[in-house]
Amino acid sequence: MTKQHLDLSKHDIAVPNIIRNAVPARFYEEAIRHDSGSAITDEGALVVRSGKRTGRSPADKRVVAVDEFEDEIWWGDVNIPLDEHTFNINRQRATDYLNTRERLYVVDGFAGWAPDYRLKVRIIAGRAYHGLFMNNMLIRPTEKELAHFGEPDFVVYNAGKFPANRFTEGMTSDASVDVNFKTGEMIILGTEYAGEMKKGIFTVMHYLMPRKNVLSMHCSANEGASGDVALFFGLSGTGKTTLSADSSRRLIGDDEHCWSEEGVFNIEGGCYAKTVNLSKEKEPEIYDAIRFGTVLENVGYDPETREVDFDDTSITQNTRASYPIEYIQNAKIPCTGGHPENIIFLAYDAFGVLPPVSKLTAEQAMYHFISGYTAKVAGTEMGVTEPEATFSACFGAAFLAWPPSKYAEMLADKMRTHNSSAWLVNTGLTGGPHGEGHRIDLKHTRAIVDAIHGGELERVPTTSDEVFGFEIPTQCPNVPAAILQPRDTWDDPAAYDKQARKLGQLFKNNFGQYRDSASRELMEAGPVI
Repeated sequence: MTKQHLDLSKHDIAVPNIIRNAVPARFYEEAIRHDSGSAITDEGALVVRSGKRTGRSPADKRVVAVDEFEDEIWWGDVNIPLDEHTFNINRQRATDYLNTRERLYVVDGFAGWAPDYRLKVRIIAGRAYHGLFMNNMLIRPTEKELAHFGEPDFVVYNAGKFPANRFTEGMTSDASVDVNFKTGEMIILGTEYAGEMKKGIFTVMHYLMPRKNVLSMHCSANEGASGDVALFFGLSGTGKTTLSADSSRRLIGDDEHCWSEEGVFNIEGGCYAKTVNLSKEKEPEIYDAIRFGTVLENVGYDPETREVDFDDTSITQNTRASYPIEYIQNAKIPCTGGHPENIIFLAYDAFGVLPPVSKLTAEQAMYHFISGYTAKVAGTEMGVTEPEATFSACFGAAFLAWPPSKYAEMLADKMRTHNSSAWLVNTGLTGGPHGEGHRIDLKHTRAIVDAIHGGELERVPTTSDEVFGFEIPTQCPNVPAAILQPRDTWDDPAAYDKQARKLGQLFKNNFGQYRDSASRELMEAGPVI
């Protein structure tokens, strides 16, 4: 599927040696020859290095501001406006750099498994690592589809080895990631971290899909034997990947999805999994996916034996693996499903307040979706051990294009239309606050999720939470009834009440930023202090 003479003049690229949609073996050869720091592990994966930046640079992300989009984009810290002139300067800088390369790697693929909604994406990159990465992450076209690919809907110019000019107006560092919805282009300067491409395309889908009445979502999805679909939303550390990777259910996708009139579909053709402390015992599906064709980003390895050390964080804590989704044994191909029966919001509550499981109304689902809550312990420096609340709108604020309320309203509308149930599952502490409580047993959380899938929790008695208002099941198969009511697990019920009011106030404080755009019903779905 390699084509050497693809004409890229329409993209202002004149390099004659274009390697298009190479097979993984070709990418490996190119990386070993031309990408310093690349190596092949004993299991056949390709180890690569992303340079000085080992994660996304959200402060350097820009969205081009033009009149036709002015009233649609959620402007602010997430989408920092950039004028068209400055974008053109950065585009020129990127194409000038790419034109100095002896060879370029082009990957043409699709974003979105549903043919009616898929986006034709073209990646133009100077590193083989970036080509193989996006070959894994986009949906790979057949030979016939590639032959008739035509013009792309969106083009990514990855000139990440070349810095942005710090003196260009609007630049805050030598990195810049610029998205232009008007021209259908994205420019990457000054960062070689491959995740910028993946999440850039996600931002594009986050903008385009709601225009077609399709809800774009930062979540994982799986499907049971009867065709029942579940969505899992959750920030880092909440167990989203672990709980959605269920051997009894087929994986639709692990990170980015859309919900259309026909059902759910994955945006991606691959997975981008964290690998820090990875083991076959903890996450066998991910571990077994690391083989020939997989990109291991910033992962440590023994230079003699080529054995990977997933505990090695000398480069970064954010070590990653990128692989095609079919490397997951129980993946569903094509990655589509019906309308979700259950929507599960995961939170690691370090305050020890939230119940292991609670059922939400559509309005409460909107509220918790917009809130995107989890909590973590701040650390032990200077004796700081108090929990720290983290809120990220729609469980992925960094990738939103429209205001959060638009996605929340679409979620609630689709829930009502398709009679979907919403649940809040706490994978954090029970029995007291940090220092006194303990993490809810994973086997109990799995049993709760199984009961959600099986419909048992729809048929059990519930009690209402006085602060948060949601319904708490009083029983669940294979889960001790004593842990379902969090107040009863604390030695001091009055201390629990105080902590619950504290957490409720944190929710209200965070939600205040959406007060002007939220309906009265939505505001009333939050905690009552």
